[in-house]
Amino acid sequence: MVNAITFYRLLAAPVLLTLLFYDHLTVFKWLLAVSFLTDAVDGYLARKYQVTSVFGSILDSVSDDLTIAVAIFGIILVNPEFLRKELALVVIQLILFVTQICSALIRYHKISSFHTYLAKFVTVFQGIFLVVFYWLPEPVYPLFYVVSALTILDLLEEIILVVVIAQWETDVKGLYWVIKKRSLQKA
Repeated sequence: MVNAITFYRLLAAPVLLTLLFYDHLTVFKWLLAVSFLTDAVDGYLARKYQVTSVFGSILDSVSDDLTIAVAIFGIILVNPEFLRKELALVVIQLILFVTQICSALIRYHKISSFHTYLAKFVTVFQGIFLVVFYWLPEPVYPLFYVVSALTILDLLEEIILVVVIAQWETDVKGLYWVIKKRSLQKA
């Protein structure tokens, strides 16, 4: 059941992309909102009913990344001026994202699925910004800057986690807890 909700986001990504290309922005923004809502629902249900799995964790990470990628691609089509204005900040985030993905692929031979507390927090704000972006006539710049700062912190934490954690694992609370666990093991 939980993976089916997550799988919806995976299937919705190409549908969302198609809607963008055919200029069906009204349907696109509704389905994008549903995709972000299902992200919150599937994670909650997986934890509540203790049905987490490695497959579900990877599926969730891929679905999240695709949903955000399509939403960002939509910005290019819908409001390229916003992207031009904020290009430096967007490029920094993109470089960090690619660095994090490549680091995980090199180290673990698969993408990371840490699902840290910070990543969960950031995903909520990314979703809010991206949904609001399509619903309001003008971008909410203060929200964009907050989301960008949080995203940069999250990506830096995940890059450090790839360096620090030798074996792939999922559902890592965050760097603080990894360091705390290591110090307790040494004591």
